Amino acid sequence: MLSPIYGDGLQQRDWLHVSDHCRAIESVRTKGRIGEVYHIGAEETTRSNLEIAQMIADILGKPHTLLEHVTDRLGHDWRYSLDTTKIKTELGWVPQIDFRIGLEETISWFEGKGY
Repeated sequence: MLSPIYGDGLQQRDWLHVSDHCRAIESVRTKGRIGEVYHIGAEETTRSNLEIAQMIADILGKPHTLLEHVTDRLGHDWRYSLDTTKIKTELGWVPQIDFRIGLEETISWFEGKGY
């Protein structure tokens, strides 16, 4: 098994590369207003858990048959989504890393190959 997939795997998530997330935190730290809340997310890359698992299998050259559907967790959230208008308009922050490239870099890092 490459990865367990909860239920049908169609739960939606907003995926963001860790380097973009760190840049966002630094932007909030240096330019944000004290006491304000800034949502950090990509918005453009909302994808299902199943789609991400299939992309990872493809990048690794593994068959999708290694993705095993398991019983969904009780209370599993269907969708995580944030409105990132405030951080983009007030602080000028936007994600810079292309999703597919970032995913490939992340897999390479976990394989010990670095970026």
